[in-house]
Amino acid sequence: MDQPIANRKIIHIDMDAFFASVEQLDNPDLRGKAIAVGGAENRGVVSAASYEARKFGVRSAISGVLAKKYCPELIFVRPRFERYKEISKKIHAIFKEYTDMIEPLSLDEAYLDVTQNKKGNPSASMLAEEIRTRIFNEVGLTASAGISVNKFVAKIASDYNKPNGQKTVNPDEVETFLEVLPIRKFYGVGKVTTEKMYQLGIFTGADLKSKSLEFLESHFGKSGTYYYYVVRGIHNSEVKSNRISKSVAAEHTFETNLSSEVFMLEQLDKIAVSLEKRLKKNQVSGKTVTLKIKYSDFTQQTRSKTLPYFIADKGLILEAVKELLYQERMKDSVRLLGISMSNLNTEVKKAVVAVQLKFNF
Repeated sequence: MDQPIANRKIIHIDMDAFFASVEQLDNPDLRGKAIAVGGAENRGVVSAASYEARKFGVRSAISGVLAKKYCPELIFVRPRFERYKEISKKIHAIFKEYTDMIEPLSLDEAYLDVTQNKKGNPSASMLAEEIRTRIFNEVGLTASAGISVNKFVAKIASDYNKPNGQKTVNPDEVETFLEVLPIRKFYGVGKVTTEKMYQLGIFTGADLKSKSLEFLESHFGKSGTYYYYVVRGIHNSEVKSNRISKSVAAEHTFETNLSSEVFMLEQLDKIAVSLEKRLKKNQVSGKTVTLKIKYSDFTQQTRSKTLPYFIADKGLILEAVKELLYQERMKDSVRLLGISMSNLNTEVKKAVVAVQLKFNF
């Protein structure tokens, strides 16, 4: 029998500055220093930053040049994704000793449903503390945790006492916790939505809660319905241990910007080959083809087309991509191209993972 929603005990574990922390773990000379995983060259992008670097404003997704400007003493380290996967497997092995209800979000974070757990411990807070201690003792890294009755609140709570801390939001504390929370801290509310909410006089959870369902739907569409319920602590999504990805993707960042569609097509052909291999390896196909374009000024654009049938063939993928490429003129030179397939066939149960062809820094 399913556990009643209100009685669920969910832990969200989030590793602290994971990529950067692994590098500091493996190289003692980097400990206590401002480091960035990524590249310092003109085309470099920061993948992760240590907490020492974050104090200077260095964060993921900014250019390496800008990061160096913020922190002249910044040390750049090239990413080692195989090593990060290896560490992630060790962490997930620890999770498995507590529950089989694990939903990974990425290499460094996951939801755990410990309502019924292998330790027979009714305290989710004590379990989170024990898991974090074991990760530190057995792996050498720190983790933060959020504990509550649903995934939404647990996710927010895990960020509350970072790094190396945890926050429990009990069932009777959920609404109060959300009411005083700044709206920018709500999971699922990005920068653009935050600015829009500010313009509507919504700065905190309490402000959001004061708006009617009709008001929120009129300004935010379907997302308005989501906001209306989550601010009241209502989020019924279960921890899905066999979560299936919604898309499969391949992309490539270029050493030199591309300004001609002819050159872009050459690269898209290679990307389509890689995507076809990944689709066939996972025995999935999709109906929606999306072309991702990142321009030299870092602005991003996506163009999509939904077909009446499922495809996984490189030729058919490329045919749709060509149409999307010539849909409108490029506004600038291009630094990254990507293709993704979504609207996947539902018979497949195994998870598929997005792939990036190459990391250039």
